[in-house]
Amino acid sequence: MTVADERGLQDEPVGRIMQEIGLQFQGAPYRAGTLDEPAPETLVLRFDGFDCVTFVETALALARGVAQGDASYDGFARRMAQQRYRDGRIDGYCSRMHYFTEWVADNEARGIVEDLSDDLGGRVLQDSLDFMSTHRSAYDRFATNDSLFACIQEMETRLQTDGRPIHYIPQDSIRAVSDRLRAGDILAFVTSIDGLDVAHTGLVYKGDDGSTGVLHASLNDGVVVSPDLQRYVQQIDAQIGIVVARPQPVK
Repeated sequence: MTVADERGLQDEPVGRIMQEIGLQFQGAPYRAGTLDEPAPETLVLRFDGFDCVTFVETALALARGVAQGDASYDGFARRMAQQRYRDGRIDGYCSRMHYFTEWVADNEARGIVEDLSDDLGGRVLQDSLDFMSTHRSAYDRFATNDSLFACIQEMETRLQTDGRPIHYIPQDSIRAVSDRLRAGDILAFVTSIDGLDVAHTGLVYKGDDGSTGVLHASLNDGVVVSPDLQRYVQQIDAQIGIVVARPQPVK
């Protein structure tokens, strides 16, 4: 927040604020599984390390606070809960949005982001959403909890039957739309893994030279900038393209 004040970012677009805030976390380590550590479900807030989703969420919540002129911790916590949980309400493990395309759709419905993927010429992702239920043993929270497992199955069924089609920009088409991307646009990296929609997330990084990269929490390197977005997507196995969601002005 101090950096935002010093640079007069309050009147900048939320995405531009997100990029500047995200850069302040460069070098922070990658920390996996932090949201699943406490049971029962509680709101986890950390600044000492991130996974790819918590990095995006943190940058967005802080940037929205800058745009609102709200530097309070309580305000940050409120915005994080609003973004992370379905309809902004914490009601157990299943109220957290575990599939990132639902995260995008839910936050779009409440005016926090706008999904641009269709407008950018995205194609429809033809896949099921059942990775969590078909890999039950990989999730400690419901590996032996039948009621939670049933909740996950119900959630996946609802997303399959009621969710709208997921559009994504194929990896070889990213450079063609890069001039329409803005700093801080939220990126979801679509995967070819069966039953899974998104395997990684990050932010569009716009360099001073006009280049388009990705600012993200990398599994191996922590928070870094990868300078060429299309090349980054192409060099990672099972990544097939991107979903793009633009942070919206704070009302």
